Amino acid sequence: MTATVKASEQALGAQGAAETPSGKGAGDENFPVGSFLLPRRLRPHVATFYAFARAIDDVADNGSLSADEKIRRLKGFDAVLKGESELAGYEKAAALRASMAETGVTTQHGSDLIAAFLQDAVKLRYKTWKELLGYCALSANPVGRYLLDLHGEDKSAYRYSDALCTVLQIVNHLQDCGDDRRNLDRVYVIGDWLAEEGGAIEDLDKSALTPPLRRVIDRMLTGCETLMKDARALPAALNSRSLAMESAVIVNLAARLIILLRRGDPLASRVALAKFDFVSAGFRGAISGFFSAGRGAPK
Repeated sequence: MTATVKASEQALGAQGAAETPSGKGAGDENFPVGSFLLPRRLRPHVATFYAFARAIDDVADNGSLSADEKIRRLKGFDAVLKGESELAGYEKAAALRASMAETGVTTQHGSDLIAAFLQDAVKLRYKTWKELLGYCALSANPVGRYLLDLHGEDKSAYRYSDALCTVLQIVNHLQDCGDDRRNLDRVYVIGDWLAEEGGAIEDLDKSALTPPLRRVIDRMLTGCETLMKDARALPAALNSRSLAMESAVIVNLAARLIILLRRGDPLASRVALAKFDFVSAGFRGAISGFFSAGRGAPK
């Protein structure tokens, strides 16, 4: 163990428990987490990955922690995940490391998520669409890649899972745009577009969308609709029928959220999926995914 790692352990250990649970869980997500559609033997591994992701997300989103403290704790998660430390208080990282050793999935997916949340600790604005996509490549895409690797899928399908995960991340940003600004002064709305439309960051402080902010959100949703062209090809690109069914359900949920955000105002009230949306997406997705699996993505 290097002197640097030892020093890091001492600093982290002095801070006490690493986690800052928000109370959020799988039921708060826009998509099913380890649902019955997935093979029973893999569900515990998916739950372990989700628990790890939830823990580091909660650290990054904790408004009472300083940026330095967030970084310290997140680096502790990464050190334990990589096997560079056995620091107490990071049990979810240790559990994920054990899970990934058992399944043969790389720990890089977990480290990429940590890199995204380290970025969240210090970067509060996104000027361009490209910048936001770069963030999503770390904060969202590793989740899909993990699931593909866990099911033994070919990495050529990353293209399609990346598109779907990025869409889910962006629509989640838009759902929470008011809360993120109010609680963390974090803004994922594209800054350059907002300026072009004659708006300002302060538009997010209002109780309803201003016309410039409405136009920017619509531009971001148009970008999501472009990504959905690849996302919809995901179920057919998969060999696992179970994962194809799960993916088709999530594709339907993403498409529905885009429609709801086109119609709704996330500053005025929460724009969220209804129970019927989940039932409808689940029924249609399970059927379409069942028949799409193994067909291959369109050229």
